[in-house]
Amino acid sequence: MSKKSQKPPLKIIPLGGLDGIGKNMTVIEYGDDMILDDAGLMFPDDNHPGVDLLLPDYTYVLENEHKLRGIIITHGHEDHTGALPYLIADLNPNVPIFSSKLTLGLIEGKFEEHNIKNPNFREIKAGDHIKLGCFDIDFFAVNHSIPDAMGVFISSPQGTVLHTGDFKLDQTPIDGVRTDYAALARFGEQGVDLLMSDSTNATHSGYTPSEAEVGKTLRDVINRAEGRVFVASFSSHVHRLQQICDAARDANRKVVVTGRSMITNTRIARELGYLDIDEEDLIDAFEIDKFPYNRVVVLCTGSQGEPLSALARMAAGEHRTLQIQEGDTVIISATPVPGNEKAVTDIINQLAKIGADVYDKSRCLVHVSGHGSEEELKLMMAFTKPTYIMPVHGEATHLRAHARIAQRMGIPESNIFVIENGNTLEMRSGVVALGEPVESGVVYVDGLRIGDTNRDVLLERKKLSEDGVILAVVRIHKKTGEVEEVSLMGRGVSFNASDSDFCEEATQRVKKSFSKHKATTLDHEERTKLAREVLTGYLWEAHHTRPMIMTHVMEA
Repeated sequence: MSKKSQKPPLKIIPLGGLDGIGKNMTVIEYGDDMILDDAGLMFPDDNHPGVDLLLPDYTYVLENEHKLRGIIITHGHEDHTGALPYLIADLNPNVPIFSSKLTLGLIEGKFEEHNIKNPNFREIKAGDHIKLGCFDIDFFAVNHSIPDAMGVFISSPQGTVLHTGDFKLDQTPIDGVRTDYAALARFGEQGVDLLMSDSTNATHSGYTPSEAEVGKTLRDVINRAEGRVFVASFSSHVHRLQQICDAARDANRKVVVTGRSMITNTRIARELGYLDIDEEDLIDAFEIDKFPYNRVVVLCTGSQGEPLSALARMAAGEHRTLQIQEGDTVIISATPVPGNEKAVTDIINQLAKIGADVYDKSRCLVHVSGHGSEEELKLMMAFTKPTYIMPVHGEATHLRAHARIAQRMGIPESNIFVIENGNTLEMRSGVVALGEPVESGVVYVDGLRIGDTNRDVLLERKKLSEDGVILAVVRIHKKTGEVEEVSLMGRGVSFNASDSDFCEEATQRVKKSFSKHKATTLDHEERTKLAREVLTGYLWEAHHTRPMIMTHVMEA
């Protein structure tokens, strides 16, 4: 056997990012060297009651910590950085984290919240080259909805991988930083064996509009507004925040910043030089009443309809210092993340009842995506000329649409990998094939508890929220084992579970079943299960409902 054939394969292992917009995390591994590309989270939807955050299951990273040479973060959005505080708490805190100045600043803010001290940050810039173990890594600029976004080109003994990061091809970017076409073409000439490319807008034809177009609309809306203007946006969308501040200044309005993450991120962006607004143009929320209504713009969180966000609290009249009133203008400068549509619609309706004039994407161009559409994805492939492609960053619909685009670009279907989290690709001498899957999944953050909440707990919570709960106490005679009484108490059910006739019928049914199954020969667990089964059937027959039944069998 030749030495070449004895080389280990290059493994590409996505642990997140292939089942939705979020939880982006990919392991790149060769022999005893491993790097981690992004470490993001996802926010819960209605299917995750009581859950605060969703993280990728990074068990594989912990099991192979001795191989980990560094963590690369492509940009500062939470779907790429949010898992880091939890991951670092489980790892050696000295593991180096490589990213841009702004991204590291935003990460540092999160680390301070989690009391993580002295992280091993390594600032890099677009165009930089680093070596981690056997990997040669080049960083290149991409345009996105946050400054300092980058992609990475990774060279290994078995071939090359190019990860685009989140990108669009905006020719008139707010900060003047365009996607580095020269670098992409250079990597294409050098040879890109595997392209991992952003799929978020693969279902959208044409090109994504420029961020500059949003600025024109914002200026127009703010200039025409007669009362106060409230603008809800992502707190990390620094380009958008800059355009809002510019429009406010041009309209001779002061800017109020509210919402925890908005206050934190605007402070960090200003301190690091990424957000330009004079101190004299900013006012505290407590000072807002000192200024005429037509001289204020409020920059706030809540573009996703989050119930505890600043926008939601202001709309409900529950904000400590600010309240939206009839005649105010509200701009929702974002698109709902899949799963948040209903929450956003509810907020818009609530604002309409107040009498606010609401602008969202359906009314005018107050938002554009930070992700490239179909023609931009084609251009990315044209520049890089990959042999293989793995669509990333999207739901199944987006990944499949991206795969079809790749086929139209001439990439054979056999060279396109639409895979799931935990699947492994293995590269040998530039040839890519499926490998053995690794453990993957979702970790739920529930308050201060991480990983204790599982699917069964979520199903129980969902059932409680939909059908309520019945507490059933079955009292049996200590000597004879006969059922003497069944007491029922309901919470969240649509009938009176304590009704005497209803309880009497339940008693008779449980008594009959116990007699039939010779309950005196059953242990406590078997009796409890039998009583619960009987009561479940009776409740369905009587009320066509299936509440959760908590059964306690006691001897008396």
